[in-house]
Amino acid sequence: METPIRVLLAKVGLDGHDRGVKVVARALRDAGMDVIYSGLHRTPDEVVTTAIQEDVDVLGVSLLSGVQLTVFPKIFGLLAERRADDIIVVAGGVMPDEDVVALKQMGVREVMLQDTPPQAIVDTLRRLVAERGPR
Repeated sequence: METPIRVLLAKVGLDGHDRGVKVVARALRDAGMDVIYSGLHRTPDEVVTTAIQEDVDVLGVSLLSGVQLTVFPKIFGLLAERRADDIIVVAGGVMPDEDVVALKQMGVREVMLQDTPPQAIVDTLRRLVAERGPR
């Protein structure tokens, strides 16, 4: 039997809205993935620590608060420092197109904005894990 994809979904910073990330969590769970949701108001250190402890394949960070260009460099720095840069990092939420380009340049594998259908998110995570291969 194939091991399910493990995903940590995280809300980083002061953003207090989590309806979208809960919809994504349910879609991923319904698709057979193991999903952990961090809850609101997490720090980059908390989500990286949790991602490592839970041995996730994918760290999905949902942001609506406009802090993506400061949060993701911290996340990538912590992952590298802790030798966990085989964790696939994806972003979701609401952000300007120019930030999407900057995030991909810093290593975010995919950015799924608020209008991305849940099945497209499922398909994207399956593709990214398949491309990475076994850890």
